[in-house]
Amino acid sequence: ACFRLLCSLLLPALFLSGILCICLVVLLWGVRLWIQRKKQLRSAGRDGKRPLLVAFFHPYCNAGGGGERVLWCAIRTLQKKYRNVTCVVYTGDRDATGEEIVEGAFRRFNIKLIHPVKFVFLEKRFLVEASLYPHFTLLGQSLGSVFLGWEALLKCAPDIYIDSMGYAFTIPLFKYLGGCRVGCYVHYPTISTDMLSVVRNQDTRFNNAAFITSSPLFSKFKLVYYYFFAFMYGLVGSCSDVVMVNSSWTLNHILSLWRVGACTSVVYPPCDVQAFLDIPLEVEKSTSEYSIVSVSQFRPEKDHPLQIRAFAKLLKEKRVGQQPSLKLILIGGCRNQQDEERVNNLKRLCEELGVSDDVVFRINIPFEELKRHLAEATIGLHTMWNEHFGIGVVECMAAGTVVLAHNSGGPKLDIVVRHEGRVTGFLAEDEDSYAETMAYIFSLPPEKRLEIRESARRSVHRFSDQHFEDTFLLSVEPLFK
Repeated sequence: ACFRLLCSLLLPALFLSGILCICLVVLLWGVRLWIQRKKQLRSAGRDGKRPLLVAFFHPYCNAGGGGERVLWCAIRTLQKKYRNVTCVVYTGDRDATGEEIVEGAFRRFNIKLIHPVKFVFLEKRFLVEASLYPHFTLLGQSLGSVFLGWEALLKCAPDIYIDSMGYAFTIPLFKYLGGCRVGCYVHYPTISTDMLSVVRNQDTRFNNAAFITSSPLFSKFKLVYYYFFAFMYGLVGSCSDVVMVNSSWTLNHILSLWRVGACTSVVYPPCDVQAFLDIPLEVEKSTSEYSIVSVSQFRPEKDHPLQIRAFAKLLKEKRVGQQPSLKLILIGGCRNQQDEERVNNLKRLCEELGVSDDVVFRINIPFEELKRHLAEATIGLHTMWNEHFGIGVVECMAAGTVVLAHNSGGPKLDIVVRHEGRVTGFLAEDEDSYAETMAYIFSLPPEKRLEIRESARRSVHRFSDQHFEDTFLLSVEPLFK
């Protein structure tokens, strides 16, 4: 009797599920046809041809970081190469006009676009804010990006779609509903095998809270969640027609997660090395003050507290009267209120450690001022663990500082490596090794520091704008066929 009852319930349930699935497929197919129709109705250009619409999904295009430099260089590269292309940027920066955003790109990065860009302003950017999801942040932001992508697709359906900010869950949406050829530029995998190992080993980090690491049960649950997310991330990423990654480190992770080696290539980010090469390299003159400069956005993963603690340790161990005074200059962009609060916390840390007078914060400064600080600096400091690439590191090397970066990720694998057999900089891992290495760099004779600076500068040509343009065009070529 129970079996008959179960069968009598199961058959209608299966039938209903089938009907709903068919309705969903028909609905999605109808949406796709409607979007295709919208594309066909677009007006033709002056030459009578309908321009090819290439859209970049970059909700924070006015942020002023390395990812934004990639965006503007990519757009300028396409404008140089293709005449019948209109570039579109999906952005949530509704507090600025299109003209102000383009002007900001020129002011911060020295990038002047050849043709105007069409901006599509999105109203639901809050859906990808990490603060909206105190728990299950990765999943929340990824699902939020699908809704934001849907808003973007409805407002403007492109021919070619490029996710330039790491929102991989939007890729199937544009490919299968938008009927677009799709590509992406991955700065940093949303999840990586390193993140899985952090949870598995119960390490406490900025993305793995202490209450989780102290509980084997919570750690196991988070590990299952991460594995599920990694599977979904691999699924959506594998929909890409073209995948560009910014470093060897990112390449290794994306190949293991997405498994699309045939269409994946390394395209080093464009670093404005040319703008720094006019800074003269010469033996430092005796000075009463040396500066250590850090260039990176004020985000938690950049680990500015490590810089301040290592600097405080250096000052504490420096013999009074033995060396000139030292200054730590923290240069970076603030995207929002959370970043500003982070800066305030860093200032409080400086007070606690008694180094407030020796640490300078320079926020959202123009390019020329950044260049001046780097020209005057002795050490270029970078502390992010597993930094995917490290544009700031390259800029410091091009400007002629002695670089000290974290012994992981892009700096370790691609940037601070020997060039023509010569040392190009230094790597460290913790507060002690950073303080010791800074002390060692300052102890070197100025002539020896000059040798390292010259080797570093010679090594950065492989990260130039021109090299980026060549490799970027080669990578995206299949999207334009």
